[in-house]
Amino acid sequence: MTAPVFVVESLERAGGAEFVLDGPEGRHAVSVKRLRAGEDVVLTDGHGRWAEGVVKAAEGKDRLVLELGAVAEEAPERPRITVVQALPKGDRGELAVETMTETGVDAIVPWAAARCITQWKGERGAKALGKWRATAREAGKQSRRVRFPEVADAATTKQVAALLAAADFAAVLHEDRDYGSEALASADLPAEGEIVLVVGPEGGVSPEELALFEEAGAKAYRLGRTVLRTSTAGTAATALLLGRTGRWS
Repeated sequence: MTAPVFVVESLERAGGAEFVLDGPEGRHAVSVKRLRAGEDVVLTDGHGRWAEGVVKAAEGKDRLVLELGAVAEEAPERPRITVVQALPKGDRGELAVETMTETGVDAIVPWAAARCITQWKGERGAKALGKWRATAREAGKQSRRVRFPEVADAATTKQVAALLAAADFAAVLHEDRDYGSEALASADLPAEGEIVLVVGPEGGVSPEELALFEEAGAKAYRLGRTVLRTSTAGTAATALLLGRTGRWS
């Protein structure tokens, strides 16, 4: 079993020294994980910097004293994979974020598509975005990542089109017998740069959105014979891309 991961604000000046993990992360380590002297941990800032540590002592209910090794930095993966995720209903958004994070996506962009039933507005939208970001953080820890995916602010369709236009490979997952699409499993993928993948809502990507995205350089692709829900399609596509680009080699 790999060592549990805990998040700290900064690892500056932490390498090779005694370090105290307290606050919510310390409480989780001591009271939930029940870590004790001699056990291994990993600290990360979630942006690629990390250090291995050994527990020296657990104090109270929320204070873990560690002896840290040298701080290392994990380089960003290439090619970078961004998934534009249409807003699902209920808690399916958090499910999509959780599984995409565990799989290895690099960035997630919430998208208010025309056919989305859910709409993020005002305080409700800010709360929903906060849940997505918290989910990415917790899933990053659970999957032992040290570079967590970025969860951007909710994007409009025009903003998504701009992302697609700047990508090295741009794709829209779309299954429609009356609309030509190619198999993502056989697409010509770049070894470097940025891959941007659009996952539409349960009602599908509208004709107007497809036309705008096509104008931006994105083609329509399908995953297979079955139709996946919006909360699982991004995870399946990310796994396919990670395997095909060699990132899972």
